[in-house]
Amino acid sequence: MPMQLINPAGLAEPQMYSQVVVATGSRQVIVAGQVPTDADGALVGAGDLAAQTEQTLRNVATALAAAGATFADVVRLGIYVAGYDETTLQQVGAGLGRAADIIVRPDGPPAATLVGVAALAFPGQLIEIEATAVLP
Repeated sequence: MPMQLINPAGLAEPQMYSQVVVATGSRQVIVAGQVPTDADGALVGAGDLAAQTEQTLRNVATALAAAGATFADVVRLGIYVAGYDETTLQQVGAGLGRAADIIVRPDGPPAATLVGVAALAFPGQLIEIEATAVLP
């Protein structure tokens, strides 16, 4: 799918996301917020944001695959983290690294927003990730 990643002059160049993504395709895939649970609904990585990030990304990949998409087709991620503090970015980055086998993109990262929230849907849940992908 043709995708142009842009980090315009005048904006800081981020490492973990792109400022702008221009995608051309005919099918849009919207993945609902995925959570750090296994196929049976059990929480994975209690108290460990990096482990929860990895599991959540793997769940996003499973959802994308059901629609015939991969992370290479993702144009935007929405990341919600409970209890945001000064260590959050480092822990989310560690989880991204643990899931590198499925999120590798040769052209660079998609657009993304990370939002700190007071709480998420269930006790012990530290992260939720939604995705938008565009297919040819």
